[in-house]
Amino acid sequence: MASRIVLDYEALEAAVLGGAVLGGGGGGSMEWGRKLGRLALELGTPELIPLEDLPDEATLLTVSAVGAPAAQTAYVRPVHYIRAVELFMKFTGEQIGGLISNECGGLASINGWIQAAALGIPLVDAPCNGRAHPTGLMGSMGLHKVAGYISKQVAVGGNPQTKSYVEVFVSGSLDVSASIVRQASVQAGGLVAVARNPVTVKYAKENAAKGALSQCIRLGKAMLAAQKKGAWQAIEAAAEALRGKVVFTGRVASVSLETAGGFDVGKVIVQRDHKLAELTFWNEYITLEVDNYRIGTFPDLLATLDVDTGLPVSSAEVREGQEVAILHVSRNELILGSGMKYPELFFALEKATGKEVIKYVFPDYILSEGEVQGYGA
Repeated sequence: MASRIVLDYEALEAAVLGGAVLGGGGGGSMEWGRKLGRLALELGTPELIPLEDLPDEATLLTVSAVGAPAAQTAYVRPVHYIRAVELFMKFTGEQIGGLISNECGGLASINGWIQAAALGIPLVDAPCNGRAHPTGLMGSMGLHKVAGYISKQVAVGGNPQTKSYVEVFVSGSLDVSASIVRQASVQAGGLVAVARNPVTVKYAKENAAKGALSQCIRLGKAMLAAQKKGAWQAIEAAAEALRGKVVFTGRVASVSLETAGGFDVGKVIVQRDHKLAELTFWNEYITLEVDNYRIGTFPDLLATLDVDTGLPVSSAEVREGQEVAILHVSRNELILGSGMKYPELFFALEKATGKEVIKYVFPDYILSEGEVQGYGA
């Protein structure tokens, strides 16, 4: 039986570090994760509880940040995360039994800490996904397949001084609601705090990434312990803990990044002698090719770690000239939610990156035109 974890400053540092690795290039910044976590611990003593501690009929609410981490005008403050949950309960009348993060990441693994501390709602160790992902549908635990499910979402963010502040409540189909929230992030300057998609504990038991947040903490603790011996030892500890492998090391030769439609999209080229590794990203790293040979494809975990510090570096943070190690972890070794099981949700990755994805992840699947139209945005 899983046990409760008292969330303290040691757990915070581990959750941020381990989460940043499992962010796979996305999942938000460690800096903001630390800031939110520290504020949460000043407000109270949140606990991370196992899913089994709640009755099957209790309602869980997903909390997240949505947008482009590299956006220079992004403006989300701690109060916005709390406000999103408060507005959700006000607009819907739902009684929330627990909060769950949408994914893992440097920021995402802390999703829910401040809301739990401020509002007294339990934080549950069952995120929608055990790694970071780019689209809201991927973090919806297969709800797009539930007949008649109506998505309810609240988004809050933006700077009142620049008149970009927004509070949005939307109810409708999952894809349309997610698209509206994504556009709200653009209007808010690049990022919004979100509360969305209530589900029962029973549904989460079958579709969430149970235990993924405690995995972030274990991973972070292993890296912190190894870091005392050196940066490379921390990188090796991450690979060992996740049963992955460092597949390439080298100097970042170039980074191309564009913020468009509420996403960071681009590629990173890493060079060692005459060998080139290409990472494409859409917030998260999507593909890795070494000398044009495909090594890893999302939802495999692809992460860049700074060789000098041993710390993970997101796609929004990686810089030319930086020495990095590229970590690859097979999707079969990850704790994944149901959103990773549906081929139709992967078409958007191909459209964004210009790379083939579906044939590597679902080799026997043929995408129909109707599915392309429904899930291509």
